[in-house]
Amino acid sequence: QVQLVESGGGLVQPGGSLRLSCAASRSIFSANVVGWYRQAPGKERELVATSATGRSTNYADSVKGRFTISRDNAKNTVYLQMDSLKPEDTAVYYCHGRWYGPGNSYWGQGTQVTVSS
Repeated sequence: QVQLVESGGGLVQPGGSLRLSCAASRSIFSANVVGWYRQAPGKERELVATSATGRSTNYADSVKGRFTISRDNAKNTVYLQMDSLKPEDTAVYYCHGRWYGPGNSYWGQGTQVTVSS
C-alpha cells in the first residue's frame, strides 16, 4: 500500500499562483508515472499533468504554459506549480502514482483549489 498526501491547496484570486505538493510513502524514482488530476463539481476527473520516470512530461491543453509538474526523487515528492490561475481551474486536485506490477495504482485524498475574487 502506498500513501500519497497532497498539500498546498487553498483560495487564490484570478491571476495568482499556488504550488501543490504530493508526498509519497514509496520511492517515486521507481514509479512508472506520477501526476496530477482534478475534478470540478459535476464533472469527471481529468488529467492535469503527468511525469513519467526517465521520460517526458505531459499536460492538458487547458494548463499548458501555466502549470509545471516537477519531482524531487530524494524527497519522494511531486509538485504542481500553478500560475496565472483562472476561475475554471477551481477543482479538487488529486495526486496519482503508478508503480510497476498489477494493482499498483494509488490516489491521494485530494486538495481543494478555489480561484475566485
